Amino acid sequence: MTSDARDIARQLLSRSGYSTVHVDEPSPGSAVPRASTPPGISSSTRPPRGAGLLDHPDIVATVDRFDGVDAMFASLGIPNPLYLEHEGTSGATIRQLDRDMINFGCFNYLGLSNDLRVAEAAKAAIDEYGTSVSASRIVSGQIPLYAEFESRIAQVYDVDDAVITTSGYLTNAAAVGYLLGQGDLAVCDALVHSSIVSGTEWAGCRRVTFRHNDPGALEAILKMSRGSFTRAMVILESHYSMDGDVALLPQLVEVARKYDCAVMIDEAHAFGVLGERGHGIRDLYGLPGDAVDIWMGTMSKALGSVGGFLAGRREVVRAFKYSAPGLSMFATAPAPASIAAALAGLDIIDTEPDRIARLHSNAQHAFATAQALGLKTGLAEGTPILPIIVGDTQKAVLANVSLLEAGVNVNAITYPSVPLGEERLRLFVSSEHTTEHIDTALTEISAVLEKF
Repeated sequence: MTSDARDIARQLLSRSGYSTVHVDEPSPGSAVPRASTPPGISSSTRPPRGAGLLDHPDIVATVDRFDGVDAMFASLGIPNPLYLEHEGTSGATIRQLDRDMINFGCFNYLGLSNDLRVAEAAKAAIDEYGTSVSASRIVSGQIPLYAEFESRIAQVYDVDDAVITTSGYLTNAAAVGYLLGQGDLAVCDALVHSSIVSGTEWAGCRRVTFRHNDPGALEAILKMSRGSFTRAMVILESHYSMDGDVALLPQLVEVARKYDCAVMIDEAHAFGVLGERGHGIRDLYGLPGDAVDIWMGTMSKALGSVGGFLAGRREVVRAFKYSAPGLSMFATAPAPASIAAALAGLDIIDTEPDRIARLHSNAQHAFATAQALGLKTGLAEGTPILPIIVGDTQKAVLANVSLLEAGVNVNAITYPSVPLGEERLRLFVSSEHTTEHIDTALTEISAVLEKF
């Protein structure tokens, strides 16, 4: 992108409101605040209040904002990085804009979503069970694949049982919404995923947050508030998706147990990633299966499939299966192909430890290279999630576009996914990247950011 085009883009981004979001207390994971109706939209152009959806303030503001963004990119003749299509599979490289690019935009940590063995397992499941079981599991939708996967996951976590779901987001939201209610307390790390926040809103419980990854802050909150609630659950992530740091789980669990709290941990970006065997944060720290009450994970990251799972004590999992809305009750069972793919992914993780070793080596190399180039890596610890802090929405988006033009796919992450002032480029490193991929991408990032 030329300097003239970059200046024009800055102006148009500002005019479109792309970086003009006003909130009182921005925090990651929080629901997007309702925006006021933009000036210039006459009430005569909209239905009377309450008559339809076109006057909904969020819809009006969002359409106005992103129509402006679309127009800006079109006028400059440069790609809009939002909803940018790609061809073929998404691995260490990706086909976008009629060219092959180095790809750090997807969480295909072990390269399993485009592994032929995983694909063949999915195809075989379609041949045997069809594309859908066309029912909820509790009535007519149960097939052997489901129980097999649940048994395997329970073994990995050394717990009694597990339950699979169709969506990682829904897994968190439905589990929290089922386990907590009015009169209960959810004590969440400040950087937990928005699906957990949605679950607390579903539950109608009280939600408080503590300073990220700080056992002392957790204890201060529990000491002050635990006695006012019937039930309390501390909710954490293992491997934080925006920052790439790892939960201080043993210390946090110790505090939670001291105050009679249950513990739920989100392993979405940890399973297949952390630990020598890739079995997540339990593997990393050598913890027993009952260290926490609920292990949550997804199949859409390292396992190369889609869906979620929960693992824990038999009684809790049985309740999930028989009475939790959104999990097994009132929800169509996962596609057979997705569970077969995840099972094949589990086999590969357990029989090819070299993939885990390559992933860890690549992650450490990327972190060290970014540090050597003077890039700001925030809370990163050398895991496969590497943030490059930019600190400005316009700069992050323009860097994203400039990198696409240079043949590198790296996503810009802006508010509300991260707080204002912490906008960033985020890299997902995989076992299938080469050191050349990593070095090329980070060198390009450094060069692009120096231009701003």
